[in-house]
Amino acid sequence: MTSNKAFDRNVAASTVTAPGPPGSGAKAVLLMAYGSPRTRAEILPYYTHMRRGRPPSPEALAELERRYDAIGGSSPLPEITRSQANALQRELQRREGAAWRVVVGMKHSSPFLEDAVGQLMEAGVTSAVGLVMAPHFSTMSVGEYVERAENTLAQRPSRLSLRFVTDWHLDPGYVGWLAERVRELLAVTTEARSGQTLVIFTAHSLPTRLREMGDPYPDQLVETAAAVARQAGLSNWTTAWQSVAKTGEPWLGPELLDVVREAAAGGTTNFVVSACGFTADHLEILYDLDVEAQAEAARLGVRLVRTPMPNARADFVAVLADLVQAGIAASP
Repeated sequence: MTSNKAFDRNVAASTVTAPGPPGSGAKAVLLMAYGSPRTRAEILPYYTHMRRGRPPSPEALAELERRYDAIGGSSPLPEITRSQANALQRELQRREGAAWRVVVGMKHSSPFLEDAVGQLMEAGVTSAVGLVMAPHFSTMSVGEYVERAENTLAQRPSRLSLRFVTDWHLDPGYVGWLAERVRELLAVTTEARSGQTLVIFTAHSLPTRLREMGDPYPDQLVETAAAVARQAGLSNWTTAWQSVAKTGEPWLGPELLDVVREAAAGGTTNFVVSACGFTADHLEILYDLDVEAQAEAARLGVRLVRTPMPNARADFVAVLADLVQAGIAASP
């Protein structure tokens, strides 16, 4: 599996050198995201794929269906990822005046990332950058995308050279984008309501056993938060984890709601959440933050708001284009 060692902007190389059919030589991007069911009927196969082929219990399935029902029945993630890909392709072509191909590959729903790699190979693409829509590296998250893409490359001859941006949690463009969103929301929050405000930076929790593996993921969240706090001039901020799964083993904490409860008990009345570990609106944002966290804030009598997600905003797409161009520039 590709490690977190890198070139410029944390770009790691993976190249299959076996000869293949001649290609167009066009540059390309393999844009990877987690995936999501588009309809209620897709929830079971999606959940089963997440569990490596083991169907969930009826109770677990019903709970996930309830959460999707609470946000309108499905997640906008597939459509947002497609919009990000289209916008990125246009931006790269605008910058370089050359042909670019951006394909989408999902981890747990179609189009699967293996099919996306195959699409690049069949098109004769010779140079591509793999970019996961998650800024923090973990062997349990980004590392799995890389491993699956590399396995696909190894299974058939190809001239495709695929390099991965393995993490971008301290990318200046991304840190600056987050800092600006926090500043914007703090200005509105301060005007709307008096009292102490706490900014909380969050990412998706993972099993705590990754600490024993020396995985950088927990530290990277803190590093992102500290960098954004410096740039935004924050004096009262912390980190927390969200979307903890019930798997029977301990997961990274403290959890977001526990942090809110403790701070509220100490007199904090305003909370700004920056979900910096995510790059699009989906279940973990629209339910975990907009439904569950809001309900707890109402119960506590405090105000909780979150910064907008990057989605396919032009200023965020520019950050992605910078990352891709750095990846291409690192090619031998």
